[in-house]
Amino acid sequence: MDQNRDGFIDKEDLKDTYASLGKINVKDDELDAMLKEASGPINFTMFLNLFGEKLSGTDAEETILNAFKMLDPDGKGSINKEYIKRLLMSQADKMTADEVDQMFQFASIDAAGNLDYKALSYVITHGEEKEE
Repeated sequence: MDQNRDGFIDKEDLKDTYASLGKINVKDDELDAMLKEASGPINFTMFLNLFGEKLSGTDAEETILNAFKMLDPDGKGSINKEYIKRLLMSQADKMTADEVDQMFQFASIDAAGNLDYKALSYVITHGEEKEE
């Protein structure tokens, strides 16, 4: 998501993320409005909340779940955290260790070190649950 690897999500990063999800005609004013919703520079945490709100009502959660399911042939609903970390840091648009660790802040990881990808998919598409 952070194409220039500066630790923050900017307008071009948002445009690229939308494009990767198949939405290529996002208007600049829509992106500007989204950036203005943030209280400051957009890091991964803030990005999940802002972008998740924009994806509500789409099939993105199912798409993300299907991607994780490919790595879970036994259908357990979880994948080893270290395995996911190695994949994310070595394949395609490689993530840094810091980026992966930021993602894990929103993930449910059990005592055996397995990532609950269903819960993470929800957070990615709907934003972080608000505590009341």
